[in-house]
Amino acid sequence: MNEATENGCIVDRQAAIDEPLLPSLAQLTHWVSCVFAHHPDDQRLEVTIRFVDELESQTLNRDYRGKDKTTNVLSFPFESPPGVDLPLLGDLVICHAVVAKEASEQGKPIEHHYAHMVIHGILHLMGYDHIDDHEAEEMEQFERELLAELNIPDPYADDTHAPNGDHI
Repeated sequence: MNEATENGCIVDRQAAIDEPLLPSLAQLTHWVSCVFAHHPDDQRLEVTIRFVDELESQTLNRDYRGKDKTTNVLSFPFESPPGVDLPLLGDLVICHAVVAKEASEQGKPIEHHYAHMVIHGILHLMGYDHIDDHEAEEMEQFERELLAELNIPDPYADDTHAPNGDHI
């Protein structure tokens, strides 16, 4: 089974790569649930998280964002057709190779970096952004608070830890 629920949220886990260090469905569901707990009025409680290789990450980033390079996380918000009410928040696409490399370079456990990338991506799906400095600070502070609830240190304690993930 590749789908789990916790506190009403539903996470569908897809692995397009064979990698033993990918987060488990239980971990993903716990991290997503942590974000949703702070947005009790949001009824879009279903998300798909797909783990991909560098080629798929680069292709999606190029085709949807015009950036011909790999990235750690891409967010694709679900846009419901008029008159159709579905509880889908959207999809996250995470490139394991990029996340693993960043975790190693930043000297942090890969699990912590994955938690950060999932939370970062979910916040993008919910409408948070980091285009301007004010939005970036607001989003980063919320990420710090959520990660602290999970007993994960501040990923922004050093500027090299900032995610380069993007949303569509």
